[in-house]
Amino acid sequence: MYQRWHDLLFAHWALPPERVRPLLPREIELDTFAGQAWVGVIPFWMSDVRFRGLPPIPTTGTFPELNVRTYVRNSQQPDRPGVYFFSLDAASALAVLGARIGVGLPYFWADMRAEAAGEEIRYRSARRQRPRPAELTARYRPTGRASQNKTDFERFVTERYCLYVVRRSRLHRIQIHHRPWPLQPAEAEFQTNTMALIHGIELPPEQPILHFSKFLEVYIFAPEQVG
Repeated sequence: MYQRWHDLLFAHWALPPERVRPLLPREIELDTFAGQAWVGVIPFWMSDVRFRGLPPIPTTGTFPELNVRTYVRNSQQPDRPGVYFFSLDAASALAVLGARIGVGLPYFWADMRAEAAGEEIRYRSARRQRPRPAELTARYRPTGRASQNKTDFERFVTERYCLYVVRRSRLHRIQIHHRPWPLQPAEAEFQTNTMALIHGIELPPEQPILHFSKFLEVYIFAPEQVG
């Protein structure tokens, strides 16, 4: 598939690995940075969502999406670090159904809105499906220019070009191609955030590490079985 991602916020919290590792499928290993597991809550919106070579399907071309994720490795191919999604909420019911049936990702239908007020993004999401309540109400914006030199942590959470999903007890990898993320410093205010708690992850009260990215073009490949 081809997609355009807009106004994305990376919000990352550090947690002890023992609190995250039991929530992962046994087929993958938790990846850590500075001895910590990292859980990200990632709101954004997408446009021009389509199968490559085809026009967008009505109601699935442009919509908000909200991800809860952590970072993993495949023990059979440790040089391929990737992303594991606890959930992906989307405003398009058809896109949710297609992603669940087509690739087995844990997509959920949600009532969502992403609005721009100058540089500030006002974001709201409330899940329609169980498990719930899974809600996010936030405001965020960039606070500086994108840097050409990423820190080790920024590379750890963004320079990953595949995701892992377990289907029918078998591990699959979905490869993703895009240019390196243009990351800007950011600030955010979270009025409501139960997106991780619904999965048994209690985020710490400390302010998360925040980054903003304005725009990225993404190519997504078909799932391939690993091992």
